[in-house]
Amino acid sequence: MLCLAVCLAHWQVLAQTKSAPAPPPSPPASGPPASGMPPSATPPAQATPSARSPDAQTPPAPAPPGQEQPPQQPTRPTIRSGVELVSLNVTVTNPEQSFITDLDRGDFQVFEDGVRQEITFFSRVQSPIALSLLIDTSASMDDKLGTAQEAAIGFAKRMRPEDLGQLIDFDNRVTILQQFTADSEALSRAIRQTAANGSTSLFNAVYIALKELKKVKTAAQDEIRRQAIVVLSDGEDTSSLVPFEEVLELAKRSDVAIYTIGIREKNAPATRGFNEADFVLRQFAQETGGRAFFPTSIAELPALYNLIGDELTSQYTLAYASRNPRRDGQWRRVVVRTGRPNTIARTKQGYYGPTE
Repeated sequence: MLCLAVCLAHWQVLAQTKSAPAPPPSPPASGPPASGMPPSATPPAQATPSARSPDAQTPPAPAPPGQEQPPQQPTRPTIRSGVELVSLNVTVTNPEQSFITDLDRGDFQVFEDGVRQEITFFSRVQSPIALSLLIDTSASMDDKLGTAQEAAIGFAKRMRPEDLGQLIDFDNRVTILQQFTADSEALSRAIRQTAANGSTSLFNAVYIALKELKKVKTAAQDEIRRQAIVVLSDGEDTSSLVPFEEVLELAKRSDVAIYTIGIREKNAPATRGFNEADFVLRQFAQETGGRAFFPTSIAELPALYNLIGDELTSQYTLAYASRNPRRDGQWRRVVVRTGRPNTIARTKQGYYGPTE
């Protein structure tokens, strides 16, 4: 009976999810395609990334006599199938919360369940990102939505041609207003369409975003593309069908970093509900390597979106083959440290090991 109830809840969440009508076709962007994902969104059986080793680089052919060799464009690292690797996106800051971006492979130490691991892949080149923007459009956001829209639009305009962005708004229902696209203007237009009404289904929205990001990953399994969710909300969940614990578990089994912005009303009295909302947003961020913010003024939103954008362009990508040979599907705690004094490395807190 419990299994039947959970399956029914999932079906209802997906059934309530609406997608905006597809826009007319536009010229292809220079980045990866924004469509063509498979229709299903089955969660991964385990979070260990698939097999991977850096591609060998083929040297360019020599230029004909008397002709200069054209300058080479910087190549992005790629990962191919091979052995199972654990992939980490790592942010490094100093005590002033400034981002440290000049570290090398030898500056990092990675530990899994206390055992040091050998880093087999390292890159400071910013790989493309698939980003899902979630905006709370419940009735309580009515007086805040204009500022929230402008802040989110500023964030969307920072997208590079190779990046993909998606917009999901949520009240008592979850609506995908813009499917993944490399067109920042299309994303901005979708943001302007949001309107406040109804209650808050935060967990449903995060659940749907994780499913949608899984489609992107499935469509290009050999591509290095970071994934992130940025969610803005002003209160506790009041109408989701999927429970928090299940959505958090799904997030931990993904490679998605979740950044949360919880708007606090200045001088508002502390309540049990608000504390619960605070806890939920912190958990989503801490477990996945993201970050939680709690502004007391809506005017802080543009700066916070910019800060998240700065972090996403300041990350390192590391990977290692775990020294743990067991295929037991158990949780494995991951810690990353740097050898540079007065720096802190942040990444996801762990992953589930492989299974038979």
